[in-house]
Amino acid sequence: MSASKRILSGTIASWVQIAVAMLAQILLVPLYLSYWDASTYGLWLAVLSFSSLLSAFDLGFQEYMAYEFLKLGSRVPKKISKLLSSGMMVALILGLIQIVVVLLIYWLDILPMIFKDLGSALKAKAIQAFYILFIQSIIWLLCNTVGGLLNRIMATFGYYPRMAWWSVLTNTVLLISPAISVVFGADLLTAGIVMAIAKVAFDIPVWFDMLRLLKKHHVKVIAPSFELGWTSFRKSTNLSVTGFLENVRQQGARLIMSPIMGAAGIAVFSTIRTGSNVALQGLRTIINPLMPELMNFLHKRDQEKTEVAFSTLWLVTIAFIAPCLLVVQTFIPVIYNAWTRGKLSFDPWLFALLSLGVLVYALSQPSIAVVKGNNLLKPQLMISIMSAVIAVVGILILVPVLGIKGAGMALLLSEIAASVAFTKIAEKWLRNAGLEWPHQGFNVAMLSVAFTSVGVVMMIILPHYEHLILTVALLLLAVNLYRYWLTLPQLAVIKAKAILNVFGNKN
Repeated sequence: MSASKRILSGTIASWVQIAVAMLAQILLVPLYLSYWDASTYGLWLAVLSFSSLLSAFDLGFQEYMAYEFLKLGSRVPKKISKLLSSGMMVALILGLIQIVVVLLIYWLDILPMIFKDLGSALKAKAIQAFYILFIQSIIWLLCNTVGGLLNRIMATFGYYPRMAWWSVLTNTVLLISPAISVVFGADLLTAGIVMAIAKVAFDIPVWFDMLRLLKKHHVKVIAPSFELGWTSFRKSTNLSVTGFLENVRQQGARLIMSPIMGAAGIAVFSTIRTGSNVALQGLRTIINPLMPELMNFLHKRDQEKTEVAFSTLWLVTIAFIAPCLLVVQTFIPVIYNAWTRGKLSFDPWLFALLSLGVLVYALSQPSIAVVKGNNLLKPQLMISIMSAVIAVVGILILVPVLGIKGAGMALLLSEIAASVAFTKIAEKWLRNAGLEWPHQGFNVAMLSVAFTSVGVVMMIILPHYEHLILTVALLLLAVNLYRYWLTLPQLAVIKAKAILNVFGNKN
């Protein structure tokens, strides 16, 4: 399969996964709220966030190993086997440590301190929450430690799209299975057990497929090297801490807010954040199919193809995300009320601030790709520390003063700070590598973000004129999109026209 076909297949799989996640959120939130109260649903979301937070160190190690596999390439199976086996040893140790941490959370009675508003049901629900965390940590050890490394090594041999399609299946099952159990009367613990069983059942065929493909490429499990494993882990610690802090900024916000706003407040925050979360996941998946090819362009110092990759990401921001954000802001309050069965209140400011955070993150994608793709670990760590501190301190200061919208403001400020830092570091790296940062395209993309931000704020301040404001903002975005088209490299224009011709011929 050619590079273009791999990118296309991986991208389609990523967008299918986004569509499934979005559809699941749209359908599952009212379903959960039909059978559970807001506090129980908020607790479920918080427990899942806690579980995600615990796995951040493992994911950081796996991400580091993924780039190391890519650096080795597909033609050195003996070296890859040694690196994989040594990484598996470390991954299993990290999985065991996660189980120990969960047990410490129980022995130190931490969960009741976080969830203070569960009344007389506190003890029973806190115990259920612990059991879910414990089960999730065991499943992580069994399925995700070694399985995560196997999944990541697949990209080295050109199987990223295949793994992406497997991911569509397994993630769909993990979204749907606990919800179905809730319809049949499941409580927190039962829903957690059902999700764990589904994870194991649907990971089995994925494992068989990965092991078969590795055998085809002469990659096998051999005696691990403790020294290589330790060196890999030590080098990945910056990335692991970075991942943990990033998780604190994204998912950990729920836990930070819980003592202030309670489980019901978490439910409001999480449901309003649903759209932005899906979009963020989508943006992350856009870069994954491009990453192996982008790294190849950077290593070859190919300025034109690097700019094509960058412009593709910014085109998504300008042509799709920005206008959609404006349109959605006009009708989301009515939909939200029906969606949450009237049990949760809608805050337009929170929705707008979280959406603008997605827009800023989208603008940062090329710079993030440069920094992460080249394993610039120390800069990543410093950016994560800075943005996590801004998010956490911002939430602690602004939420008591401004309410739930304060959390949105804190996260947006955190995202802006991270975006500026990533861009500066990526620009410097490109300059040192003899490449140039595409300032013209970037400036036009930033102008679209500015138009969208002003438009959203004006629609909230002047609701009676929101349709007029929407029309003006969309016209400005359209003009700016045309200006952006004029900045595209010739190769990008040729490829874009070819795609349009294909769709035209089909019609």
